[in-house]
Amino acid sequence: MSIIQRLTPQEAFKAMSANRDALLIDVRDPVEFVFVGHPTHAKNIPWAFAPEMRANPSFVEQVQDTVPSLDTPLFLLCRSGQRSFSAAMALEAQGYRQLINVEEGFEGGLNELKQRSTLNGWRFHGLPWEQG
Repeated sequence: MSIIQRLTPQEAFKAMSANRDALLIDVRDPVEFVFVGHPTHAKNIPWAFAPEMRANPSFVEQVQDTVPSLDTPLFLLCRSGQRSFSAAMALEAQGYRQLINVEEGFEGGLNELKQRSTLNGWRFHGLPWEQG
């Protein structure tokens, strides 16, 4: 049974604000992270690299270097919540015990015009973010 929690962006922001040890890891490609924007204070450790979405073979090691304690609350976020859940599963397999997937991700799901940031997601909900 998986220990990965699933929280909305608002729930995740509230939980992170209440826990100084928590870390938000944005698993998107560095280009997405910089040019599309990212939650304030998020650490970028890519799960895969665009444009072909080539897996990052060092993802787990990069997280371990950044977060040596398996008990640190790790919030994982991507564009829509899919890649971040896969990343959370990889970290769960390495023994991390407090994993939270931020559902909806940074940009959220697609609307009927195939546009993001109009239905849900971190940015849509007006949570703190920045570009660059």
